[in-house]
Amino acid sequence: MRRGKAAGSLFGLLARYVLFFTLTLLALAALALHLWDIRMAQLFSPPDWNSLLSDSALREERYDLLSRYLRDAGDFAVYENGNLLYATAEDFDPLLTEGELDCIPLQGDTLQVDSYPQFDSAGNEQLLLVRQSLDTAGSLRAEAMVLDADGAVLWGGFGDGRDLYTDRELSFLTNSRFEGCFLTQAPFPGNSARRILLRERELSEEEYLRRYADAQRSLLLFLPLLFAVAALAVWLLWRRIAKPLRRLDDAVVAQADGHRGRAGGCGGPREIRHIAESFDRFADQLEASEAERRRLDAARQKMIADISHDIKTPVTVICGGIDAICDGKVPPSDLDRTLRMIRRRADTLAQLTDDFHEYAKVEHPAFVLHTELADLCEFLREYLAAKYDEIELAGFSLETQIPEHPVWCRIDCHQLTRALDNLLSNALRHNRLGTALFFAVTREDRRAVVWIADNGEGIPPERRARIFEPFVTGDDARSSPGSGLGLSIARRIVKAHGGTLGLNANPLPPKVTEFVLTLPLDG
Repeated sequence: MRRGKAAGSLFGLLARYVLFFTLTLLALAALALHLWDIRMAQLFSPPDWNSLLSDSALREERYDLLSRYLRDAGDFAVYENGNLLYATAEDFDPLLTEGELDCIPLQGDTLQVDSYPQFDSAGNEQLLLVRQSLDTAGSLRAEAMVLDADGAVLWGGFGDGRDLYTDRELSFLTNSRFEGCFLTQAPFPGNSARRILLRERELSEEEYLRRYADAQRSLLLFLPLLFAVAALAVWLLWRRIAKPLRRLDDAVVAQADGHRGRAGGCGGPREIRHIAESFDRFADQLEASEAERRRLDAARQKMIADISHDIKTPVTVICGGIDAICDGKVPPSDLDRTLRMIRRRADTLAQLTDDFHEYAKVEHPAFVLHTELADLCEFLREYLAAKYDEIELAGFSLETQIPEHPVWCRIDCHQLTRALDNLLSNALRHNRLGTALFFAVTREDRRAVVWIADNGEGIPPERRARIFEPFVTGDDARSSPGSGLGLSIARRIVKAHGGTLGLNANPLPPKVTEFVLTLPLDG
């Protein structure tokens, strides 16, 4: 039987696919998170001011090459002596004073200036400024000052020695010059007269939500990948499970439709292959059972025909003889001969009826033996002594090899006698005068063996295989005497004893036909 590719057990197959699917999901989740991080970095990363300031394109005044550092989140402008030289946006001031530039914090300084409007005791408007910064030790340092409505310093200061601030200077100082932006400055590399202003835009809530939603769309890539992996897993499982099951189902349907279906080569997991192989064995047994049923049907039909033939012949002769006598067609001188012929045919019919009765009795499930412990050798000696005159009158000789020591078996003497009668009557009926009969008893292992043989005509080779079947006689025309049930009855009786009855295919000369009867020993 050709086997499909082994796939291990069903549990192992499912475990591998679950592990594969789980690891794939984890890999897809890691990929989705990585894409999420990349997209979030693209959407929310601040401008890379350090790279911009260190790029040689800044010194070479190739400002258009620096836009890649802005990341759509900032702008820059270059001033020389307060005059605007270049800007990436149009809203930068064309001219800045030295005081205004000094109010712009340096890039990298950790500064935050908060303004708080207030009023003095006379109701005059004032402005409180608080600047917080980190010193070199990492400690928080705070400075404060109070300005009047004209920008004059009333109290405190930021250590720059100034006592007055203009409105534009205050807008730069409090970082309110550009709404929603944070402005810093840095020295221009290689040119002390120039300064570069760096403006970083702060995202509004609406812009933040819009960019966040844009980043979330990158996660949508996870869904088609998930469906693709699931489809791949389903397809692989279909190949390993559904496809073998379909082939198995096709075999079952074919068997149900009366055709021969084979499923042993369906492949798949071990459990499915075992089911397929079991189905093939079942199909083979079913086919053998069907063949045996057909054979038994044919044998039953032949048995009915044989019984009809065996009964019809004597009944026809009896009816014909009686009709002849009743019609006065039999002369007085032939009356006695005709009556004897009718008697013989009646005896034949009675013998047939007895054989049918015995066959039905031994084949019935309720058939039981009444055994007792007996010496088989002594039983055979007594049996042959009782049959000696019958054997001699038939013109046969008898040779025996029965040991003197006992051979103990549990036997039903009546039924075993009937089995031996059938074997002996067959030998007497089918052989010519002068035939020698042989009886012998031996022991082999835990069994007693009885050899019953003759050197007569022998059984035709074509009959040997069927000799123990019911209604098998010497020829197909059933011209031989007897019902053909004797050997069947004998074998059934021996089998009920736990023994066997068979025909020796190669008897030793001068034996031609030899039956071998075995019985289990007892003790």
